[in-house]
Amino acid sequence: MTLRLGCIADDLTGATDVALMLQSAGMRTVQVIGVPDGIAPQEADAVVVALKSRTSAPAEAVAQSLAALAWLRAQGAGQILFKYCSTFDSTDAGNIGPVADALLDALGAAFTVACPAFPTNKRTIYQGHLFVGAQLLSDSPMKDHPLTPMRDADLVRVLARQTKRKVGLVALPTVRQGAGALREAFEALRRSGHAYAIVDAVADEDLLALGAACAQLPLLTGGSGIAMGLPANLGFRKGAAGGIPAVGGLAAVLSGSCSAQSNAQVAHWLKSHAGFRVDPLRLAEGEDLAAAALAWAQSRLAAGPVLVYATAEPAAVRAAQERLGAQRAGQLLEHCLAQVACGLVARGVRRLVVAGGETSGAVVNALGVRALRIGPQIDPGVPWTGSTGEPRLALALKSGNFGAVDFFDKALGMQA
Repeated sequence: MTLRLGCIADDLTGATDVALMLQSAGMRTVQVIGVPDGIAPQEADAVVVALKSRTSAPAEAVAQSLAALAWLRAQGAGQILFKYCSTFDSTDAGNIGPVADALLDALGAAFTVACPAFPTNKRTIYQGHLFVGAQLLSDSPMKDHPLTPMRDADLVRVLARQTKRKVGLVALPTVRQGAGALREAFEALRRSGHAYAIVDAVADEDLLALGAACAQLPLLTGGSGIAMGLPANLGFRKGAAGGIPAVGGLAAVLSGSCSAQSNAQVAHWLKSHAGFRVDPLRLAEGEDLAAAALAWAQSRLAAGPVLVYATAEPAAVRAAQERLGAQRAGQLLEHCLAQVACGLVARGVRRLVVAGGETSGAVVNALGVRALRIGPQIDPGVPWTGSTGEPRLALALKSGNFGAVDFFDKALGMQA
């Protein structure tokens, strides 16, 4: 079987998000963690390579992405999607622009699109500006993101700071004229020397038109929403997300995200469930909070799921970063939560909800999970997944910004 579509995702939860989108649109999709050593699964129409490059140094992110591209092309992938967050969050140094530039060069391509819109999760683009619900991105809680604060909603301007190539805009009136008009707009931009087109999208119909217009592009870049229009180009038709084998055992939640939505989800959980907070300042002082969390969880797991969390309000995050630096604070928390995950699995936990892209990457790597099959959707952009190795684990890997306030309860109340 020839692999039809290859996707390079810059973090783990984003990879799961786009894998769900592709599978729901009819493609048998497998998510792999990092660049595999072997060949693609025979039953896969699409493979999503989940990297941990979203907050890496730009040179490292480029190297990882090119390695993923080489592997996907060796498997026969005819089109490549570079998937990043629907809030386009990065820094002026990258990594979206540098990675996209490198992929264009490697593919010998001159032009591509950039569209992080995901209307179902209230991420829309109008006149090149990214909105989160009714707020400009720069007015949303993303302005306080601990690693990639977004204080500019103009995506043409944001991407132009990350690349030496020209960035243009295809506005909503053209998008609403359909795929033919979009292709004409792309060709006009390409002839005028533009390498990128930010494309407006405020509804799913806009993303479907965009997908149809991009059938012949070697490379696309965007959020998971852009993927909804691609399977139809290859003859696939919308279908239910596949199932995964039922997994029994104990359950737990780990939350490392400090997004506004994760804060709300943790607060909701703590109204009726137990929780253990991990403080980066205490970790920096040498306290073994992983051992303390596991000792705390040991006597509680039999009674029901527990939560271990580093989620905190922006003021607390800033205080920790001022003392430790953003990178060190993040690394301390990721390492601790990854240790907790391993300890929980050793104690019989087989159903694990993880909030935060960086946290999810650290946890999955620590557990040695190399591939995931995609199960049922919990909330838009977040499915249950099943590990392909032993022990069999059911994992719900949630982007910090995604999911309803009661997401943890909802996930654990489902049969994965």
